[in-house]
Order: sequence, then C-alpha cells, then structure tokens
Amino acid sequence: MSAPAVEISGLTKRFGTDREVLSNLSVRIEAGERVALLGESGVGKSTLLNLIAGLERPDSGEIRLGGVAIDSLDEADAARLRAREVGFVFQAFHLIAHLRLWQNVAIPLLLNGVEVNAAREQAVGMLSRLGLGARSQAMPRELSGGEQQRVALARALVHRPRLILADEPTGNLDPQTAARALALIEEQVREHGMALLMVTHSEQAAAIAQRRLRLSPSGLSSEP
Repeated sequence: MSAPAVEISGLTKRFGTDREVLSNLSVRIEAGERVALLGESGVGKSTLLNLIAGLERPDSGEIRLGGVAIDSLDEADAARLRAREVGFVFQAFHLIAHLRLWQNVAIPLLLNGVEVNAAREQAVGMLSRLGLGARSQAMPRELSGGEQQRVALARALVHRPRLILADEPTGNLDPQTAARALALIEEQVREHGMALLMVTHSEQAAAIAQRRLRLSPSGLSSEP
C-alpha cells in the first residue's frame, strides 16, 4: 500500500507565548484525494498550508510527505523533497518580478533537473491550458491580478507534484475563468494521482473536493 500524500500527527503551532493557532492537529490525505479546508478567517488555515510547505516550522508534531518525515531531513534534503513533492498556489501569487511568465512557471521543473528548453516547452503548454500561452514572454507587472493567479496555478501544477497546496486559488478570478482553472486542477489531480488540499471560501471551488474539513479553534472536523 502506497504512503499517503501527506500525513500530519499532533501538529501544534504558536505565535508568541500565548497564541496557539493550531493545537495537536492530525490529518491524512491520500494520493489522488481532493480536500477542501474551510473555516473562518484567522483560525490557521493558511498557517497549516505554510507548515506543510515548510515555510514555517511547527512547535511540535510531525509532517510526512510521501511517507518521509520532513523533520528527519537536513535543510537541503527537505528543500529538495518539497521542490519535488509540493506545488503551492499562494494567495499573494509570489511571482518573481524580473522573470518572464514562462520562466516563473518553469522554476519547479528547473529545480528538479529538467533541461531548460524542455522546461520552457512544458511551462508554455501549461500556461496555454490556462489561456495565457500567447503571453508567455510577458512580465508579471503586465498582468492583472487574475492573470497572475493563473500563472501561479500553472507553476504549482507543471511538475506534477505529489501534493497541491492551494490558498484561495480562485479568489481573483471571474466565475468563468475560475471554472476553467478548477477543471484543470481536477483533471491534473485525477490524471497524475496528485492530492489537493485547498483553502477556500468559494462554494464553486469547494465543489470539486471529495472531502471537506472545517478548521475551528476547537480543532479539525469533517463536513458532509
């Protein structure tokens, strides 16, 4: 039996000495599973994604990606694991301003050793699937917020990671463009056996999930 895409055990995160955002949290997401993470603002949804992606460190608990405990690795090996296994769609996009769109999208491929021309071809192909292929040479500053969000999504999907972490991936998209982006996410997850953990307030986005989890100050619970 294959390892889950991500398995979290006893995860606790504090900010300062008196603010515990996540307390003894445990969850398991299988390969190919689509999970929506719901909850009010400020309960720690984005913090949980950041912890899984290694952008923040927990105070206690364990995070395993594909069966590998991140904390058991040194910093370089942990970074390589995340580059290979995780695709992240940030709320704030985090595109690199001095790189062209195709270069932004190609970053995960290059980090994983794909040759530049092949990486460019794959990046442009993914941008095309999101309606931006003709703009692959553009700079991020030339795009609207919704277009930048689509570039961020292309970057998260292009290297076919084990796990997609998406923080409000359709927040800046109109309903028609959001539907196209969500269809691509669902297709990629199905086709390549990826797992998806998506923070969203959008019912349209949550509709592609097979499972819904609600995070609250009292912990994590399943929703019908």
